[in-house]
Amino acid sequence: CPERLEKLKNVILKIFSKFGKITNDFYPIADGKTKGYIFLEYSAPSHAHEAVKSADGYKLDKQHTFRVNLFTDFDKYMSISDEWEAPEKQPFKDFGNLRHWLEDPDCRDQYSVIYDSGERTGIFANDVKEPIEVEERARWTETYVRWSPKGTYLATFHQRGIALWGGEKFKQIQRFSHQGVQLIDFSPCERYVVTFSPLMDTKDDPQAIIIWDVLTGQKKRGFHCESSAHWPIFKWSPDGKFFARMTQDTLSIYETPSMGLLDKKSLRINGIKDFSWSPGDNIIAFWVPEDKDIPARVTLMQLPSRNEIRVRNLFNVVDCKLHWQKNGDYLCVKVDRTPKGTQGVVTNFEIFRMREKQVPVDVVEMKESIIAFAWEPNGSKFAVLHGESPRINVSFYHVKNNGKIDLIKMFDKQQANSIFWSPQGQFLVLAGLRSMNGALAFVDTSDCTMMNIAEHYMASDVEWDPTGRYVVTSVSWWSHKVDNAFWLWTFQGRLLQKTNKERFCQLLWRPRPPSLLTQEQIKLIKKDLKKYSKIFEQKDRLSQSKASKELVDKRRSMMEDYRKYRERTIDMYNEQKPLRLELRGGVDTDELDSNLETNKFECSSYTKQFSVKPVNSRLPKICCLTDFKQLALT
Repeated sequence: CPERLEKLKNVILKIFSKFGKITNDFYPIADGKTKGYIFLEYSAPSHAHEAVKSADGYKLDKQHTFRVNLFTDFDKYMSISDEWEAPEKQPFKDFGNLRHWLEDPDCRDQYSVIYDSGERTGIFANDVKEPIEVEERARWTETYVRWSPKGTYLATFHQRGIALWGGEKFKQIQRFSHQGVQLIDFSPCERYVVTFSPLMDTKDDPQAIIIWDVLTGQKKRGFHCESSAHWPIFKWSPDGKFFARMTQDTLSIYETPSMGLLDKKSLRINGIKDFSWSPGDNIIAFWVPEDKDIPARVTLMQLPSRNEIRVRNLFNVVDCKLHWQKNGDYLCVKVDRTPKGTQGVVTNFEIFRMREKQVPVDVVEMKESIIAFAWEPNGSKFAVLHGESPRINVSFYHVKNNGKIDLIKMFDKQQANSIFWSPQGQFLVLAGLRSMNGALAFVDTSDCTMMNIAEHYMASDVEWDPTGRYVVTSVSWWSHKVDNAFWLWTFQGRLLQKTNKERFCQLLWRPRPPSLLTQEQIKLIKKDLKKYSKIFEQKDRLSQSKASKELVDKRRSMMEDYRKYRERTIDMYNEQKPLRLELRGGVDTDELDSNLETNKFECSSYTKQFSVKPVNSRLPKICCLTDFKQLALT
């Protein structure tokens, strides 16, 4: 009927107007009904291509799915020959060495910087003197950027989707079309990327969350999402083989590459509040609050078998937070309790020893409010900020092998609200960000000494480099509109440089992939470090020389020219040797003065030496009588 047709036209116009301006539409009708297809004309060819790319396969409802083609496709498919022809082999796209930055002879790490209120993005190599620009582009991203977990790709955000860049010149490696994309997340193996957009999502055709294959650029699966308040929605296993999401009373675990439910069914867990993967094993930890007479509990589940390897019952629980140590050796469950007969909240740290039989649990109780908690990345220590301003304390604990957890040091009256461990452990920065005016304390936890106390006024972010040698503090334009800059410090708290960027927004270090060296090889290098230190010290002295960079480059160029000239001259000298032998009657005079100091050209026939003014200035001035004729002739 005409009313339904008008309604259908409005729906189609609403869907396809997202891709561009529609200048003409035609609905073929026969016997008062549409023929089931339409023709749409856009103001630009690019809009038509985008409509085909995004709307083909779009589900209007359970019974109707759009198939969208360009009008020129009809001519293309009508002219196909009946005889089969083998498809042409597609040329290999060489994007260069995607890990070339690791081959830098000076081992400089890279970082991305967004400045000019987001208009400009640059990639810089870290140097003690000043940042070295690697790449810089205008409007490279529309919001912010993200590095992939191993540093292979740089992701940029655009209204129509995500682009991945890499290689020596940061060429575009891949792009994913997802209109209105706002958030992304990579799998730890970098094989998949997850994107979120609040646009174009229906229950029948989920498009809010899409999982893509990074290598092929293909969409693997779409998921529905009501809210992205807790991003990432999906959490990945450390090897990238599984990912999971939590909904009401349900934990759904999916496997790759099929993207289907593990064992084709979700886990029913009544009241599940939070879950987290172990960083070192395919183990999921989740917790469930109390329900009437049933206590709260924390469960450790092995995947894919779904065996429960440990269950811990908890009482009078208000809230729980799960904190994994970087290698998965320990799990700390921060439990906030209200003990019976008291009004205050008491915090317990339940420490699960994951590498020991039956996973024993130790408890550390703290009666003060907890501000921050953080594990040492590659060790068995953890730090806790607790108390109320201005009496904020930081405590350092050591989880020992004998089943004890020792308090090794406590600093009181600290201006700090955040803990930032070095990626390699041992060193950390206590920072009072934003409201605490950027107070900084650099701590060595091996003997718990305060190496330095400093300040970066109104600092909003702290970022360690992947090696743990340098740390950057910054004031982002996104949080504070003046004094936007980033400062580079050593791990000991010595300020190296201040870099002011107009309306600086974000700095992110480029991650490094895991080392190819074994633990035994790393230990051997550390043992023989003194053998290499002389080379490093020599390079450091050279870099600290007062000679300008231009003068050093000029000297290096001159030295290279001399080296090439010397090689050419030696080659010519060697080529002319037969000619010299011929001119000297077969006597090789190239080595006449090689033992001048010791032998003084002693001769068995004559020992008397003569002083001769040679005909050729290249001839030796001292010679013996027996060689005199040969010399005179030449």
